[in-house]
Amino acid sequence: MSGRLRGLYAITDGRALPALAAAVESAIRGGARQVQYRDKSMDRSRRRAEAGALLDLCRGHDVPLIVNDDVALAAEIGADGVHLGKDDGRVEEARVRLGPRAVIGVSCYDSLERAAQAAHDGADYVAFGSFFGSSTKPAAVRAPLALLKNARTQLGIPLCAIGGITPANGGELVRAGADMLAVIQGLFGADDVAAAAKAYSGLFT
Repeated sequence: MSGRLRGLYAITDGRALPALAAAVESAIRGGARQVQYRDKSMDRSRRRAEAGALLDLCRGHDVPLIVNDDVALAAEIGADGVHLGKDDGRVEEARVRLGPRAVIGVSCYDSLERAAQAAHDGADYVAFGSFFGSSTKPAAVRAPLALLKNARTQLGIPLCAIGGITPANGGELVRAGADMLAVIQGLFGADDVAAAAKAYSGLFT
């Protein structure tokens, strides 16, 4: 699966079904290569229903669905993997729970040291950012472009960039070494989600 981790990484913005499924399908049709279900609500039944529906949708398009921050939910629905923040548990624990084929990503913010440890622990990809100002996390730590370049020379796993990425500024991240561009508002906040996805996807060709 790690060999497929390249291109636009669509991260959901918290909208509910059925609009959520329609938006994600538009993103996939526009070229999204990975989808992450991200919802910060405490409604477990809603999250289970939404994640399950997205998994069915993604499987129909042969696109992996990654669950944000919730190993238990990923295991429950049989998702393709999980993305772990700094307080979401260890890579090794997620691997035991989800199995050897699961995609496990780790947020590394602006820390190459954290990324190296994640790679050592068996992560399939690491994510750095925020590279630009982000409306989703306006107070997020900022990562320098040089971090991608250094990580590219030191790590042997795919690199994901996140934070305020647009089709106008994303190209420099790809040139610096990003294998994936993770986008929320720039994608799902667009009037035409498919067209926005196509613009981001074009940065990889």
